[in-house]
Amino acid sequence: MRDAIVTKYFDNLETRSADERAADLAVALPQQIATAKALPGYSERFAGVNPAEVTSAQQLAHLPVLRKSEIGKAQASLSPLGGFAGPVSGFAHIFQSPGPIYEPGQVSHDWWRMGRFLHAASVGQGDIVQNCFGYHLTPAGMIFESGARAVGAAVLPAGTGQTELQARAAHDIGVTAYAGTPDYLKVILDKAEAMGLPLKITTAVVGGGALFPSLRQEYADRGIACLQSYATADLGNIAYESEAMDGMIVDEGVIVEIVRPGTGDPVEPGEVGEVVVTTLNADYPLIRFATGDLSAVMEGESPCGRTNIRIKGWMGRADQTTKIKGMFVRPEQVADLVARHAEVGRARVIAEREGEMDVMRVQLETSASDVTDFEQSVLDTLKLRGRIELVPAGSLPNDGKVIEDCRSYE
Repeated sequence: MRDAIVTKYFDNLETRSADERAADLAVALPQQIATAKALPGYSERFAGVNPAEVTSAQQLAHLPVLRKSEIGKAQASLSPLGGFAGPVSGFAHIFQSPGPIYEPGQVSHDWWRMGRFLHAASVGQGDIVQNCFGYHLTPAGMIFESGARAVGAAVLPAGTGQTELQARAAHDIGVTAYAGTPDYLKVILDKAEAMGLPLKITTAVVGGGALFPSLRQEYADRGIACLQSYATADLGNIAYESEAMDGMIVDEGVIVEIVRPGTGDPVEPGEVGEVVVTTLNADYPLIRFATGDLSAVMEGESPCGRTNIRIKGWMGRADQTTKIKGMFVRPEQVADLVARHAEVGRARVIAEREGEMDVMRVQLETSASDVTDFEQSVLDTLKLRGRIELVPAGSLPNDGKVIEDCRSYE
C-alpha cells in the first residue's frame, strides 16, 4: 500500500485456529450443500444426501466429484449454466471458456475473493494496477479488477496485446503494480526499456501460468516483488502466496482436497494428487469440483502467520490438458485439429520454454510439405500460434500422449 497504513492480514479469518475454522465450517458447509441440492444440477447427484450431516471435509469426501465436462454436458442440454446455478438473468456477467462452457459472475464485494491475495502482496490504496488479464469473454480481467477494488487500488484495464501502448500507459499514468500472466510483464518491461520509458512498477500479482524461479528472480533484480495466485474461471481464488513465499495458502472461502487422480479418494498429506475444490459461494455452489490440476498439501503453517493449510502450488495436470501462455490446450482440441485434415494421421503439441517465454510446437504426421496449410487450423483449434513441424507417418512416439509439457518447474 502506498498511502495507507498496512495491516498485516486481510481479515480475522486468516488467523483462525484449527478448531475455530472447523466450527465455522460445520455451520457453513451444510448450508452450502442444502443450497446446491435445491438446484437441478445437483438434485440427482445428491439424492439421499442429508446436508445437515455434511459438517466436515471428511464427510464431504463421501460426495461425488464434479468434473467440468459434466457441467459442459449439462449446459448443452439443460440450461446455459447447466442447473448448477440460478438463472442467467440473476447474474451481472456471464463468461465463456473453451468448450464452450459458461461461468457466472457478480459485482458484489470481492465475489471471486481475489482481494485477499492482492492484500497479501501489499497492493492497496495508492496503487495503480495495470490489469493485463483478458476482459474478452473470459473472466480473468474482471476477477483481478474485483480484487483491486476490494483493496482500494485504481485499475488500468489494459487487457492483452498492444505492448507499446501498454508501456506508454504504464509510464504516463505511473502504474505501480502489474496483474497478468507471469511472462507478459517482461515483455512490457523490455518494451519500456527500449522506448526509454522509466516505470514505477514495484509489485506483480500473477496467475494463469507457471511462475518459473528464474523469471521471478529477474523481476526481483529489477526491483519488482512478484507473487502468484492459483485461481480458475469457475472457482475464483483457490490459493495464493504471501510475502513468505513458502507454498500457497488456501483461500478462506473454499475447501481444498487432494485426491487420487481419477477418483474422489483423498490422499495422505504430502502425496501428489488432483486438486478438488468446494466453494462456500452460495451464488455458484460448486461442490467437490475437480480442477484437473496436481498439487500436494504441505506440512505446518505459513511463516507469515496465516493458519490455513498450504499446497505446493501447481504441479502439472492430472490429465494431458496443459496451460501454455496462460491458455489451456486440451486433448479434444488436438483431436479437432487432426479431424480437419485428412492428410494428417496424428498430432502432438509440445510446450517448451525459450528464454523466459512459453512456446508451443505442433508436430503433425503427414506427407504434406507446406506448413502454411495448417497455420490457420492450429490457431482456430488451439487458440494459440505455434511452430509447426511436419513429420513422417509413424515417427511420433506411440505413448498415447497428444500434449507433452517439456518445461522444467524446478
